[in-house]
Amino acid sequence: MTVLPAPPGRVLDTQELKRWVSDFAARPEMWEHLVRHDTGGRHYASVYRDSDIDVWVLCWNVADDTGWHDHDTSSGAVAVTRGAVTEATPRMGGEPVTRVVGAGRTFAFGPDHIHRMGGAVDGSVSIHAYSPPLWRMGQYSISRSGVLRRRAVSYADELRPIDE
Repeated sequence: MTVLPAPPGRVLDTQELKRWVSDFAARPEMWEHLVRHDTGGRHYASVYRDSDIDVWVLCWNVADDTGWHDHDTSSGAVAVTRGAVTEATPRMGGEPVTRVVGAGRTFAFGPDHIHRMGGAVDGSVSIHAYSPPLWRMGQYSISRSGVLRRRAVSYADELRPIDE
């Protein structure tokens, strides 16, 4: 059984979740065995799940793109452990705001956050933690005319861009 750093025993707020995922990411013996870049696409694996937290390892290449999505009622935190990932947030009437988050950096967001992520460097790895655990997410399409649509998906579905 996976022994977690300071198991929370309750739902965490965004700052607690950010500290927790940072501590977890610093223990590669807990997740390194799940890292793969030979699957022909973005690889992701569940590391741990209980009633309060959901933890995943994600492996990225530059071609990987989650598409626009939210995490429904869950807050999230991401620790980049290798390489770099991109995170973009949409802006109505303008270009998305995009940033590159490199290895050693961590960020967190609330359940109201909409974003898309991708690999900025081939061979990148990030650890994602959600609290409460994911059950469903929203995937978004934005038409050329700016119409935004949301589609509910299971937490177990692979995120990818959806076309309108």
